[in-house]
Amino acid sequence: MLTDFGIPHLFTYLIAAIHALGVLAAIHAVFTVRTAQGAIAWAVSLFFMPYLTLLPYLVFGRSRFDAYIKARRLADQEMHRAMAQLNWRPWVEEALTASESKAFRRLRALPRLGQMPCLANNQVRLLIDGEATFAAIFAALAEARQVILLQFFIVRDDALGRRLHALLLDRARAGVRVYFLYDGIGSHALPRPYIDSLRVAGVQIHAFPTRGGLLNRFQLNFRNHRKIVVVDGERGFLGGHNVGDAYLGLQPPLAPWRDTHVEVRGPVVACLQESFAEDWFWATRQMPPLLLPAAYPGSGMLCQVITSGPADAQETGSLLFVEAIHAARERIWITSPYFVPDEALFSALRLAVLRGVDVRILLPARPDHRVVYAASSLYAFEALRAGVRVFRYLPGFLHQKVMLIDRGACAIGSANLDNRSFRLNFEITLLTVDDEFAAQVAQMLEEDFARSRELASADRRKVHRLQQLAMRVARLISPIL
Repeated sequence: MLTDFGIPHLFTYLIAAIHALGVLAAIHAVFTVRTAQGAIAWAVSLFFMPYLTLLPYLVFGRSRFDAYIKARRLADQEMHRAMAQLNWRPWVEEALTASESKAFRRLRALPRLGQMPCLANNQVRLLIDGEATFAAIFAALAEARQVILLQFFIVRDDALGRRLHALLLDRARAGVRVYFLYDGIGSHALPRPYIDSLRVAGVQIHAFPTRGGLLNRFQLNFRNHRKIVVVDGERGFLGGHNVGDAYLGLQPPLAPWRDTHVEVRGPVVACLQESFAEDWFWATRQMPPLLLPAAYPGSGMLCQVITSGPADAQETGSLLFVEAIHAARERIWITSPYFVPDEALFSALRLAVLRGVDVRILLPARPDHRVVYAASSLYAFEALRAGVRVFRYLPGFLHQKVMLIDRGACAIGSANLDNRSFRLNFEITLLTVDDEFAAQVAQMLEEDFARSRELASADRRKVHRLQQLAMRVARLISPIL
């Protein structure tokens, strides 16, 4: 038994052990965390506050979990070998047409960032906000006859989630093969009966896990943030919407909800299937059915699907934004719910301003995560001081992820302007090159700017000292958010 004299000694040894582990973890962070800012943030907090930060570091801190990365890459290689036997990627004509266009060359390095080629002869439809998005998705699902592929970060068991549930049950009972992938962290509240009833009806449904060993199951940093729907290999959807009433703007205080999705047809739909197949194979070690139409249209716009994630050989997510900003010669308009840029992206924004580019960033005026919002606010003021025009969207919460490059190129997808999307999440973006479609996106953004308030230098001076301190503290920990 422990005596009264022994208990204080036990606590002394425990405290010493925690501090020692904190020092070791701080050294580990210096050697392994990808960015200097992130390494400093973790190292300082682990050294001085190991009681508060040691456990979060073990769970969230590692942006490159070696066993996970190795296992994911091996799975992707195995999946691509299986796809090679299917004579996949029959896009030679579309890829050659894209590579020979002037628009393709104008984008410089952007088409080379992704693993999938830029393809010609696609049709893209802009879907503004939740009602239009889910009306289009549900209409396509109702018409499915062969295969449905679905992937969402968040799925909720509310009115919209139950509408999706009923529709999938109906299609499965009609003989359609349904494959449903959801993120286990984002959809942690999804009840078991919701999942089990789909499975009983024949829907293949799985959570996106963090495989690769027992320890990796405690690594929650890697999340699948992609939103993909493909129907019969012919129609595809991607963008910013998850499945829930909030995305229809039905849940205050963030209502109305502002978001953007796109519907795509043409050869680029095969790229959406390939992205889904990689994640499905990782979760199940099985290939989903992949469908190709007999022929593609003879006209349409250039499109490229760019997937990014922690298993990439390079930081595709960050490079996508940096290169898009460098490519801009007239304007670069970006909308994002979060603005926590790294040094490379912030430097690219400054250089664009110096080149005379019209640089605008549209952010929400309401926070959904207060710490991230505080950090975003400080970066917004610094961007303002560098000559970037910064706007706050007033009607409700802004969740769309859209980028307009000059007068012909757009990027719409799931990636935010923050470290998590750059280096930790699996994301997907559709790059389009078409003057007419870019004009539609420009009109949409101009209407958003008209509903927003542009920040001015006077706004920074109105911030109280305590708020400034909070923003700076939030900025210190922003690399590890």
